[in-house]
Amino acid sequence: MRLARTLAVLAALLWSVSTASAALNGHAVDYSADGTALQGYLVWDDAVKGTRPGVIVVHEWWGHNAHARRAAERLAKAGYVAFALDMFGKGKLAEHPDQAQAFVAEAMKDANTPDRFNAALALLKRDPHCDSTRIGAIGYCFGGAVVLGMARAGADLRAVGTFHGALATQAPARPGAVKAKLLIQTGTADPMVTADAVTAFEKEMTDAHADFRIIRYPGAKHSFTNPDAGKHGVPGLEYNADADKKSWAELIKFFKANL
Repeated sequence: MRLARTLAVLAALLWSVSTASAALNGHAVDYSADGTALQGYLVWDDAVKGTRPGVIVVHEWWGHNAHARRAAERLAKAGYVAFALDMFGKGKLAEHPDQAQAFVAEAMKDANTPDRFNAALALLKRDPHCDSTRIGAIGYCFGGAVVLGMARAGADLRAVGTFHGALATQAPARPGAVKAKLLIQTGTADPMVTADAVTAFEKEMTDAHADFRIIRYPGAKHSFTNPDAGKHGVPGLEYNADADKKSWAELIKFFKANL
């Protein structure tokens, strides 16, 4: 009898774990912008009832890869509808920095950036699980530049977070233009986002009267959230488990307060 009860409890636990895992619902979505075929990843948790805030995820300069999709899934588990968009084009993944730079240059020219971001934003807002009045965005590296560019332009976003995101711009925010609250998370040992760049951004946002916060992680290098940071052998890129964990916790706290 005791063995039977133990087996029943174990079966219930296994069923619970299986059900929790199955609640996460994610799938690839084909869409387009400026004549370019794109493919993103939309994910939500079926265990969450009713509509919930939506979050756009913008990938690093390598393209729409597993790192961006993992972030979307983590957001879904935290209670959001997440859409990891595609800024480069369906199937475009860089394996070398030169290729990544070419993809970035194409994505950033003319109106491509706002067009591709806004196409993803419209798709997310149409999803029945999403509360279209509560939208946020996050960006990594190149993706940080994208979401900050949209925030500078006055995009209708409540909250924007960046991880080791590029901060420099040729179009500084005008006073009163930034509607979103901003959370900037950067590493003090990042050779691509230097201390001077962070200081310049801080001045820009102060002059623009933006609501922002900057968190600096001592010793963290560029791409500190990506376990595959060292895969391409680029100096200055390094995963930092402590900074990754702390920065994600800060993001969720930020979103809970502002979305």
